[in-house]
Order: sequence, then C-alpha cells, then structure tokens
Amino acid sequence: MSDLGLLSNRRSVMTLFTHPTAPHCHRTRLVLAEKHIQAELVMVRDHEAPEDLANLNPYNSTPTLVDRDLTLYDSRVIIDYLDERFPHPPLMPVDPVSRAQFRLMLYRIERDWYQMLADIHSAKDKRAANKVRKILTESLVNSAEMFTIKKFFMSDEYTLVDATILPVLWRLKEYEIELPPEGQPILEYAKRHFIRAAFKMSLTELEAEMNN
Repeated sequence: MSDLGLLSNRRSVMTLFTHPTAPHCHRTRLVLAEKHIQAELVMVRDHEAPEDLANLNPYNSTPTLVDRDLTLYDSRVIIDYLDERFPHPPLMPVDPVSRAQFRLMLYRIERDWYQMLADIHSAKDKRAANKVRKILTESLVNSAEMFTIKKFFMSDEYTLVDATILPVLWRLKEYEIELPPEGQPILEYAKRHFIRAAFKMSLTELEAEMNN
C-alpha cells in the first residue's frame, strides 16, 4: 500500500504503480488528484519492483495503471486515458487545432525539461550536472513570458500541460536550480499552483520534503 493510500473520492477499481519521486509519476498522480479519481497507489522504489508489475508491464516501469482488464504504461498514454475516461473536468481543449498544439507542448516539455532533470540525476560528476542545470535554466527563462499570458499555462483552464510543468518546477530546489530575476513569472506561476489542494494531494512524503 502507498504513502498516499486512496486518492480522492470517485469510485474506481484502478491501481497505479508509481515511483515516489519520479516526475512522470508525479504528473500522473496530479491528474488523478485534479480529476478526483480514486486509485490505489502502490509505491515502487528503485530496484524494488513487485512481481505483479513485471507480470503487467513488459518494461517493468512506472507509472503503470491498471483499470480492470486494461493495463497502461507510459505517463502520456495514462494521462490521456484518464482525461478521456473521466471527462469532467476536461484537461485538454476541445477543438482539434488547440489539442494538437497542446500535445506538441507536452512532447517538448517531456523531451527537453523532463530529459534534462533525468540527465542531472544521472550525471557522472558535478561539472556534467552543472552544464545541464545551465541549459535547463536558460530554457525555462526563455519561456517565462508564456507564463504571463493567462492564469494557467497558455489557457484559461487547468490542462495536462500544467500537470506536466508543475512537477518540473517543484523539483528546482531539489536539483539545485535557481532562476534569475527574469524567471520571476515562472516562480509566481508555481507559487499559485503549489497551494492548490490537488497539487498538495498529489505529493508523496518524499516529494513534500523537496521544498522544506
């Protein structure tokens, strides 16, 4: 059983195998919380994958979602499924053009920011880690203006893009990344959303300690 137990109060038979600190897993739990979906969380720590997971997922990876007879892995597949399976509140635009634009943004965040977090985590030495920190900081600062356009990221409503960005911003302190003054809009965006009930609910005990 997980550190978080059951998430929220919507009837479900879902089980989510989740790592306690991985950003991809965090965003999956954040979508569950935003949509008030009840799911049993099974914490899978490094090198401690339960036998059940290996039987369900050929890659033995997290997150892995089990919904009755359906098993899904890859966090993007999972969050897309959750948004369609539980359509209220919707976390993606309705029109095809906007949906495509948001999906492209999700792809870029995963390919760039998520990958750089992984590169910092796996860096062989401090010099290599600092090099990636510098690139990630510059990338974030270059996007700062986009955080000022609307209440949410390029939207009047909370979307899967917000659920994907926030786990990155929550980890800046943990990864020793300090934004310069030009990044203030990003910090203000983060501050607004870190106090949301769903965000707080999505955190594991280890994640909560990242910003203490």
